[in-house]
Amino acid sequence: MPGAHSIEEIYVNHHGWLQGWLRLRLKNAEDAADLAHDTFLRVIQRRQMHAVCEPRPYLRTIARGLVIDLWRHRDIEQAWLETLAQLPEAHVPSPEASSLAIEALVAIDRLLDELPERARTAFLMAKLDGLPCPHIAERLGVSLATVERDLAKALRHCYRIAFEGAP
Repeated sequence: MPGAHSIEEIYVNHHGWLQGWLRLRLKNAEDAADLAHDTFLRVIQRRQMHAVCEPRPYLRTIARGLVIDLWRHRDIEQAWLETLAQLPEAHVPSPEASSLAIEALVAIDRLLDELPERARTAFLMAKLDGLPCPHIAERLGVSLATVERDLAKALRHCYRIAFEGAP
């Protein structure tokens, strides 16, 4: 394919540029190096470089997603730490348990992010706030049938992830 590049060629020609691009956004050289590395890992895992004629936009798209993931992970970790700070010392989980909890919360956040906004909101109102469908419908300004469809969609999505391993 004309214009396509090998992964080695792309790495040599664009790794420094990508790391600099990430460093400008993250204001942290270590995070930039880690995400540049992770970007190339994703590229290798996808094995599509033979079809990439414009490496920088392709690398930037992957890296941008990794930056968003990093920020979300840090937001969740910060919220977890703030929650722990409010607990009595005897109830604070071990660092290992905290790490597992953060990873679980990140996975749940990613799963919920895949849902349409209204379905996600209805699901959270039902599961976290314990609201019944009629109250959710009233708060969202939609019909009861719409809320039921949204909840069914959210539950199917959760089921698919949990039992079929499909995103």
